[in-house]
Amino acid sequence: MDLKGKNVFVTGSTRGIGKAVALAFAKKGANIALNGRSEIGTDLIAEVESFGVKCIGVSGNIADFESAGKMIQAVVDGLGSIDVLVNNAGITNDKLLLRMTEEDFTRCIQINLTGTFNMTQHAIKKMMKQRSGRIINMSSVVGLMGNIGQANYAASKAGVIGLTKSVAREVAARGITCNAIAPGFIETEMTEVLSDKVKEQMSQQIPLQSFGQVEDVANTAIFIAKSSYITGQVLNVDGGLVMHG
Repeated sequence: MDLKGKNVFVTGSTRGIGKAVALAFAKKGANIALNGRSEIGTDLIAEVESFGVKCIGVSGNIADFESAGKMIQAVVDGLGSIDVLVNNAGITNDKLLLRMTEEDFTRCIQINLTGTFNMTQHAIKKMMKQRSGRIINMSSVVGLMGNIGQANYAASKAGVIGLTKSVAREVAARGITCNAIAPGFIETEMTEVLSDKVKEQMSQQIPLQSFGQVEDVANTAIFIAKSSYITGQVLNVDGGLVMHG
């Protein structure tokens, strides 16, 4: 897929990985729909538009099925179509299982997994008619290997992988691909609060001995979107943290 002139919707794109993904697509000439729970700032829209592309802001709650549908329709109305959906929005709420409440668990599932389902189903309906499209779901290495204190997050991200593979099989005949990216330890606002000691301990687990950058994930999303023959895959962007034999 030639990305120039294509329309890309990135959920959770006001900061961190989501923002980096949106900017990476804009640099390739794609029009961008930014997303967050609240109104998108004009400064961010201007930053995206500085690459000579069109940019709109679409606010809403991905965990609500009706809201998800309205957002997808708003993108189609504002940009003309939706060619790439990047399901990036998500949360963490880390606690040991014995201290985790039902709400702690359910909220992670509702936003990370159900939210991905909501957005994907509504987007697929549009893509099926145009017989083309790319769905890119943000999972995590935690969804592949688990992690202490993240049973809720790991379950949600493992679910995203299962959803990705199933959707890929269902829509392939219509020229639509569906893949997942599983980032490892990436330098974001979430990791900035960690102490140097903790960062060093985490780095020692990574064969490349360092955290990744948001651009590493964004470049992977670009690679997937351009390919017409990769589907149902999980691409780890983790410095070698998770290796499969």
